[in-house]
Amino acid sequence: MAEAGAGDPLVLLHGWPEHWWAWRRVIPGLAERYRLVCPDLRGFGWSEAPGRGYGTEQLSDDVVRLLDALGLQRVRFIGHDWGGFVGFLICLSHPARVERFMALNTAHPFPLLNARTLATFWRFWYQLVIAAPGLGPQAVSGGRQPFMRFLHRWNGAEGVWSPEDTELFLAPMREPARARASSALYRTFLLETLVPLLGGYYKAQRLRTPTLMLQGKRDPVLRPAFVRGYERYADDMTLEFVDDCGHLLPEERPDVVLSRAIDFFAG
Repeated sequence: MAEAGAGDPLVLLHGWPEHWWAWRRVIPGLAERYRLVCPDLRGFGWSEAPGRGYGTEQLSDDVVRLLDALGLQRVRFIGHDWGGFVGFLICLSHPARVERFMALNTAHPFPLLNARTLATFWRFWYQLVIAAPGLGPQAVSGGRQPFMRFLHRWNGAEGVWSPEDTELFLAPMREPARARASSALYRTFLLETLVPLLGGYYKAQRLRTPTLMLQGKRDPVLRPAFVRGYERYADDMTLEFVDDCGHLLPEERPDVVLSRAIDFFAG
């Protein structure tokens, strides 16, 4: 976990395959106004990588327990990718803990099932590879990590991550326990969470936390059709598409993230 700044607390939660360093380009600007708490999710970065506990509900419980340990009763929150989905779950299950929430390039818990969204499902093929027992950890960690480097290019990280950044993000994945953690995360999601999610499990709950969702238009996986359809389930949520940006929004367009965060959290 990394911390910076002073003032009201703001949690920054990364996605896969990153860790807290994903926020390096927005930390200086946000630290001028807030106390930043940047955890590493279970199995990522410098966190512990136990053999179990990679369900999204478990990950959200991890973050809530961290807030308890730090004595933080109410926070602002920004989540990217998996960190964004975990943030949504915290807002649903512990609405009093999050004052305002920004979700960056992630799925929300209220997906629509129609022809347009179904047509995007092939884009999640890589999750099947990562989730596969045996194959998944090997794909994540093996050799010079050709699979990871392919995803790195596909997600638009080439030119966004420096060679040093690339090594910082990929090196932990070469550790067997962390490679298994990545595989367990995707496998648990596909086997335990996906069907209830698509079946409307979270639609019985209401998102009451004021939420701003930013989505890079060039994200190769989460296409615009996939992130619409939340309106009936949220009191105050806005979706904004960011031009000329792919999946790595905090790193590709830190200027947009910083300006939107300053305005949104001041509201």
